[in-house]
Amino acid sequence: MSDPIIFVLAVLTLLATPGPTNTLLAASGASLGIRRSLALVPAEICGYLVSISLLMSVAAPLIAASALAGTLLKIAASLWLLCCATRLWREGGAALHTAAIIISPQRVFMTTLVNPKSLIFALVIIPPGPAAQVAPWLAAFAALVAMVALAWIAIGAGLARSAGHLATPRHICRIASVALTCFAMLVAGSAIAG
Repeated sequence: MSDPIIFVLAVLTLLATPGPTNTLLAASGASLGIRRSLALVPAEICGYLVSISLLMSVAAPLIAASALAGTLLKIAASLWLLCCATRLWREGGAALHTAAIIISPQRVFMTTLVNPKSLIFALVIIPPGPAAQVAPWLAAFAALVAMVALAWIAIGAGLARSAGHLATPRHICRIASVALTCFAMLVAGSAIAG
């Protein structure tokens, strides 16, 4: 996709779609607020950049040679999402200050690293080529990730303000846990179907 306008629209559309990373960002915004959730934005950017780079350089040739490699990648991603969902559910009853540990930059990085959206970014949206040609596209991508991440954090914070006493850390983490489980099932389903 070498047209910059189509690239931006495609990236924004896919990034804005609810997914596992966006669920964590919104949950953090709801439980910790915007300012305390800002540390998650660089973690998401790094997760995507590492994942996309690996997919473009290593996984793309493997997936082209073997459908099994793509299936195993999807299964690994769904297992990680299930682990995150389980931890959020179990730790959801913790005090508010613990929510910072539950939705940490490390968890956002790992969740983004295995986010199925990375496959689409790496194999469809970001134009392939040598590193010097891909670098400007990745820089633009990183800026778009930051913009959408801030929006998801703000959405979570806004929902928490409007929900009042119902937006407890426990409720937020449990809702996020259910959403992550749904995403894990979708990814696993696509691995089985594909």
